[in-house]
Amino acid sequence: MGIKTALPKSELYIYTAVLSLALLWAGSWIIEASSENINRKAVRENVKPGWHYFGRKMDASDFEWVMWFTTFRNHILFALSGHVIFAKICSMVSPKNRSLIYMLYGSLAVLITMGWTYITLILSHCIILYSVALVKRKWLCFVAGLTSLATFKMEPFNTWQEGFVTGSFDLQDVLFYGGCGFSIMRCMSFALENCEKKDGNYSFIDLIKYNFYLPFFFFGPVMTFDRFHEQANNPNLTRKEREMWNITIHALVHLGAILVVDVFFHFLYILTIPSDLKLLKQLSDWSLAGLAYSNLVYDWVKSAVMFGVINTVSRLDHLDPPQPPKCITMLYVFAETHFDRGINDWLCKYVYDYIGENHDAIFKELLATICTFSVTTLWLGPCELVYIWSFFNCFGLNFELWVAKFFSLPPFSTIERNLMSEAMSRRIRGLFNAVNFWQIILYNVLALNSLGFAQLVTKRLLLKGFPLSTLSVLFVTYCGVQLIKERERRQALLDDPEPVPPPEEGKQKAE
Repeated sequence: MGIKTALPKSELYIYTAVLSLALLWAGSWIIEASSENINRKAVRENVKPGWHYFGRKMDASDFEWVMWFTTFRNHILFALSGHVIFAKICSMVSPKNRSLIYMLYGSLAVLITMGWTYITLILSHCIILYSVALVKRKWLCFVAGLTSLATFKMEPFNTWQEGFVTGSFDLQDVLFYGGCGFSIMRCMSFALENCEKKDGNYSFIDLIKYNFYLPFFFFGPVMTFDRFHEQANNPNLTRKEREMWNITIHALVHLGAILVVDVFFHFLYILTIPSDLKLLKQLSDWSLAGLAYSNLVYDWVKSAVMFGVINTVSRLDHLDPPQPPKCITMLYVFAETHFDRGINDWLCKYVYDYIGENHDAIFKELLATICTFSVTTLWLGPCELVYIWSFFNCFGLNFELWVAKFFSLPPFSTIERNLMSEAMSRRIRGLFNAVNFWQIILYNVLALNSLGFAQLVTKRLLLKGFPLSTLSVLFVTYCGVQLIKERERRQALLDDPEPVPPPEEGKQKAE
């Protein structure tokens, strides 16, 4: 079956109507649960005063969102605005030295925020990993880099290093571990790219320029060294046609997303309700399915907005940063599932694609995924919940390949090729994709919310709700998958238009 296979328009209209009604229905259940249970202790503890004119309180369960857009909004805006203004002025004066100017401003901002002991700690790790990079052995770079990363993710080393940072403020822990973790990943990228450099070595100042670029320093995303080095040292600062217009539109879209999330948090307590298991047991199967789905959608929106704000600043600096993650609604395969495209690109380049190559061999793919999720587990911080998340996502990624290999064998491939229309093949594949979609949701919601919530949703949808809830949720998901496939089909036609057949010879003569 080709990606350009079409379905009848009437069928797609039905899928659209079913999906729209199902989402509205599930949303109404969640709104009702949010309104009726506002006085429960577990709910009351996680909401704060919101729009008092409308009598609505706001879900404040997510510390990261509150930090970014409420508590420390002004501080973050001040730092990023200062970077934009300072970088623009200095880029106009000395475009050849702009990467050095970015580094000086970033180092000064980190020094003022976290203190000289924090800068010294970061530089000590940079010096160690730079020294290892000079040996030009990839395995040694990985060992040194992952060891350094482990010192910030495992006790007692992380507590010992955190003790070097003096002072105390609410954001300190987040900035400490964010800056250290991303610094190690950047240093590893630098070391691995230095191994690929045939003539000589990159300088230590190149590493410092790369690491202390302020917009990426604390919160990412990770931009691999080769891309950053090329773009940040490009003296040609001319912009493409309508580039500033596109940057402005993206900034407005992110502002709109922030406002939409703020509205939703006043009516849908999608983060607070899952923390109350007693309340969850009283909700309908559709409410639980909607909560699980909306938790992943929210985490995607949060990632897209947070990285989008940073990306807007970096694009003003003439960089092409990693794009925001692909919307969870558009995913039905594990191979495209990620919430941080920068880390995903890093892992794909240095681990997953390097070991798995074309991802067609079963054993190579298994080794590639195990290594990839081992590094991911260390990056997220080893704990029971992360182990479970890594295992299931590693299994899901390999299971996709196993199923694809199995059904590519006769007689399945023969039946699909000779006895089945392309439209019917797309429908059958859509059924498998619908099941895969819910695997992605259930495997990831346990890390985003809790293991208890994921277990409850699984039991209700697969056991207690079978067959009515199970099949109805899968049918709605199937409708959504077919609409995603239709979007992909149209995009494929735009990217690679089908050739127009030449006019018939008889018509040419008549003309």
